[in-house]
Amino acid sequence: MPFRHRRLILLLTGLLTVVLGAVAAGAMNAMVLSRWEAPGSESVQVQELLARDHGTGNANLVLLVSGAIDDPATAAAATAVATELRGEQAVGDVWSYWSRGGDPTMRSSDGRHAVILAHVTGDATSARLLIRERILPTYTRDDGVLRVDVGGAEAVSSQVSQQATRDFLRAELLILPVMTILLVWLYRRVRLALLTLAIGLFAVLGTLAGLRMLTGFTEVATFAANITLVMGIGLGIDYSLFVIARFREELTAGATIKNAIISTVRTAGRTVVFSGLTVAASLSALLLFPFAFLRSFAYAGILVVALAVLGALTILPAALAVLGPRALRRNPRPEADDGFWVRAGGAVMRRPVLFAAFGLLVVGVLAAPALGLRLGLPDDRVLPPTASTRQTYDVMRDVLPTEPQDALHIVTTSTDVAGYAAEVSRVPGIAQVNAAAGVFVGGVRVGPAPFTGSRLEAVPTREILSGTETPALVAAVRAVPQPPGGALVGGYPAELTDFRAMLTDRIPLVAAVLLAISFAVLFAMSRSLLIPVKATVLNLLSLAVMFGVLVTVFQNGFLAGVLGFTPIGTLDPAFPILMFCVAYGLSMDYEVFLLSRIKERYDATGDNTRAVLEGLQRSAPLVTAAAAILAVSFALYATGEVMYLQMVGVGTAVAIIVDATIIRAILVPALMRLAGRANWWPARPAAPRPHAARLTRVEALPGDR
Repeated sequence: MPFRHRRLILLLTGLLTVVLGAVAAGAMNAMVLSRWEAPGSESVQVQELLARDHGTGNANLVLLVSGAIDDPATAAAATAVATELRGEQAVGDVWSYWSRGGDPTMRSSDGRHAVILAHVTGDATSARLLIRERILPTYTRDDGVLRVDVGGAEAVSSQVSQQATRDFLRAELLILPVMTILLVWLYRRVRLALLTLAIGLFAVLGTLAGLRMLTGFTEVATFAANITLVMGIGLGIDYSLFVIARFREELTAGATIKNAIISTVRTAGRTVVFSGLTVAASLSALLLFPFAFLRSFAYAGILVVALAVLGALTILPAALAVLGPRALRRNPRPEADDGFWVRAGGAVMRRPVLFAAFGLLVVGVLAAPALGLRLGLPDDRVLPPTASTRQTYDVMRDVLPTEPQDALHIVTTSTDVAGYAAEVSRVPGIAQVNAAAGVFVGGVRVGPAPFTGSRLEAVPTREILSGTETPALVAAVRAVPQPPGGALVGGYPAELTDFRAMLTDRIPLVAAVLLAISFAVLFAMSRSLLIPVKATVLNLLSLAVMFGVLVTVFQNGFLAGVLGFTPIGTLDPAFPILMFCVAYGLSMDYEVFLLSRIKERYDATGDNTRAVLEGLQRSAPLVTAAAAILAVSFALYATGEVMYLQMVGVGTAVAIIVDATIIRAILVPALMRLAGRANWWPARPAAPRPHAARLTRVEALPGDR
């Protein structure tokens, strides 16, 4: 079909691309921002009860006031600022050091700093838009009497989103020209480079259009659009490289254009389909998480894979049919029988135990730091030190003994909470409990009630929230014997704790589904039991290296000065899980490329060693080129200033590089050699065909047949 209707396909593709571009143009405005919340959790129930019954909520906005805070003029000015803030649209509640009668948890010991806290209502998108466009520019001020700086969880998230958008745009402006240069160098043909990028852009536009339509049915997070670009371009390049290389191979062997297209779609097309299935399956595992943020990546991943496969199997063959011999290199030369990959693979397969041990040693050393992984909760230090909210928090960390904006909020139906408040105040890590029965410290009532109603605030010390103890603190407060009618514990620390717990609880299920689906796809392709097992283990090794690098760099701070981020000694689990699914799918992508050629040669020759070496010679250059290009595109995100994006860029690039070198070039041939004919069990071994084209001179190695 691509050959017969090639011009019609290209015409329809052009029209479709225009339509997709028009639909995709509104995609970003239709997407939303997300919060770290666990649907249905105790902390989310507390949010709802606080809003419904008490007209308040988490202090997601902070104004840090600096000056002589107990001076009457300063107090009057700060009170005026709080009153002004209370009048802002969507600001539901405001309280401060001054309205709470000089609450010591809301001031610095030197009397130079205090805070005004507020709860901004609405969803994440509207709240952050208000803060970015109205609160930040209006309330960041210095009038000589007092200085006001803006902080808070939503203000930080607003600047993270804004900075991430700038980082993505800068990376996108770099990716396309860099990819074009690399592809022109690789193909030696400008048309093929542009055609390859066109397949990737078709996948990107189609995915953005699909995401925009999905927003009419479900919530789609804005970050999904960003992963769409890098994966769309990357997969478009991967699949185009494989299809174009096969087309060139067929033409060079003397096939007509029509037969070359037919053979390419039948062989390389089959590989692309299996590859797409493995990548889509890996990303679809994210649908098992009950979070719109991660599910959005699954939507984007599935769409971009489907469209990249569609483009590679219809648009690309049609364009190649039109180009014909113009797709070949200028002055093409036949491939040598003893090329680099044959020599390298032969060396590995002559000493498989030695090379396997070496490869495993290198992987083990790189992956070892992953054993020290410490999961924590995100904070403002994902932003660069130049961000205004980061600077506000840096001051607060230096001068405030507690984190009043991160209080635990407790709601209860009981009207007698004095005893319960006293017990909560005895929990290690709780500096003070505010309740309608009074203010409690260490089990003792020390002040009058700061508010009315059946709710409490448990203000934690700074130390307890600065490490990995937050979940233990939340658990300890929830373990306090509750008053009659029970109590629910929420607040920002509890929300992050519940989010992390729900996230990590789903990891075994997600991993099991991901491994099972990829095993099934590889088994369908290879008809072997050992090859899918081996591929899964090797992929997990490359991912172990990725986690080792994440721990070394982003948890422990190696190269922090070079990359320009601040390590906090822990990793937020959400992005590593996302990276696991993305990198696993891409690693399996290259495994499919390599194994498809090896199996093709094994079916033709029945010789395991020969099949591995010939498969390496045909596929390894493509895998290496595709991996290098994709690694560069991900690595460009390391130039950003938001640590999350730097993690995705560095971690995924390292995983791709290790996978394409140590895993595919050393461990795969070594283990294939050691397994011999067992590689292909339970399928019946193929009989050597006398007429099978001999692509390489393979040194005889006993025990393979």
